[in-house]
Amino acid sequence: MEAGIVGLPNVGKSTLFNALTAAGALAANYPFATIEPNVGIVDVPDERLETIRKFIPTEKLIHAQLRIVDIAGLVRGASTGEGLGNKFLSHIRGVDAVLHVVRCFDGTDVTHVEGSVDPIRDIETIDTELMLADLQSVDGSLDKAQRTARTGDKEGKVRVDVLTKCRDLLAAGKPVRGLTFDNPDAMKAFKGMQLLTAKSVLYVANVDENDLRGEGPLTQKVRARAKEEGGAVVPVCAKLESELSELDAKDRAEMLASVGLEEPALSSLARAAYKLLGVQSYFTAGPKEVRAWTVPVGATAPQAAGVIHTDFERGFIRAEIYGVADLEQYKSEQAIKAAGKMRVEGKGYVMRDGDVCHFLFNV
Repeated sequence: MEAGIVGLPNVGKSTLFNALTAAGALAANYPFATIEPNVGIVDVPDERLETIRKFIPTEKLIHAQLRIVDIAGLVRGASTGEGLGNKFLSHIRGVDAVLHVVRCFDGTDVTHVEGSVDPIRDIETIDTELMLADLQSVDGSLDKAQRTARTGDKEGKVRVDVLTKCRDLLAAGKPVRGLTFDNPDAMKAFKGMQLLTAKSVLYVANVDENDLRGEGPLTQKVRARAKEEGGAVVPVCAKLESELSELDAKDRAEMLASVGLEEPALSSLARAAYKLLGVQSYFTAGPKEVRAWTVPVGATAPQAAGVIHTDFERGFIRAEIYGVADLEQYKSEQAIKAAGKMRVEGKGYVMRDGDVCHFLFNV
C-alpha cells in the first residue's frame, strides 16, 4: 500500500519525507526541487509488539510498513501542464491515498510560491487542479463509453452511468471520493478509473516549532475544512521531526521531553496514514520473531493467512486466535488456552485489529 505526499512547492513535503524515511531526499528552498518521486518505507509504530515480547521472548520485532511516495509540488495550472504538472499528476494516480501537506506557519525565511501563507487557498488550489485533471480524464472516457453503450454493450452502459455521475460532481467543483455504487460492476468500474479525487486524503499541517499541537489559527482553519469533508488533520513540525530523526534514542527522548511531546508526531502520522488506507494489523508471535502483518479491514482468516504465504490461504484449516489483552492478563499462551480464551476460528472469521494468530493449514 502506498501513500503519496502532495502539496504546493516549498510547504515541507521533502523535509517531511526525509524525517519519515530517513532517506536523505533533496529538500531545498526553491520550487520543483523534487522532480522524480522519492519512495521510502516507513515502519508503523505499534506498542503492542513490545507488549507481546514481554510475554513471548523473541529474537526480533517486525513492524507493519507503508510505502511513502514524495511527489513533486503542484502549482496553479498543473492540470494544463504548468510546472510539469501532467507528469506530477500521473505520479499521484499510482498511490492508494494522499497525505496533503499544508503550510501552517508564517515566516519569510521559506518562500511561498503564492507569495503569502493561506492554507485554505493552498488546499483549494491543489483540489482544483486534481478536479480539473479528473474532469479531463472523465470527459475523454465518457465519449468512448457512450459509443460502446450504443452497441448494447452492458459494460459500456455501466461505465456511462459511472462516468456521468463523476462528471456531474467534478463540474460542480466537488471531488468524487464520496461516490458509492450499489451495483458491484459499477463500483469496480469506478475504482478502475483511478481518479485523483477518489483517493482518501489526510491533511498534514506543517506547523511552527511554537505550535507543535496545531492550536494556532492557521491549523484551526485546516481542521475546520477537514471536519466539513469528514477527514482528519495531523499537525507536524517537519523541521523538528527532521532533527529528531537524526538523533539516537536517548537524545531523541530528551529532545521530545524538552518540547513537551511523548513521541514524535511522525508516529501519529504513520498510524493515521495506515488507518486512512483502510488496513489493520494482526500479529504472529514466536521465538524467532514477533511480527505485525497488514490486511484490509474486513479480511477473512484465510485471506490474512495468505498474506504470510499463498499456501496458507489455499490449505487453510483453522486459526487459533487471542488478543493482546488476553496475553497481558494470563501471561502466556498456555494460560490463555487453559482459561478457554484461545478461540478457534474457521474460514468465515473476519479478522479484528490486534488479533494474535496461529494458522493451521494443509497443502
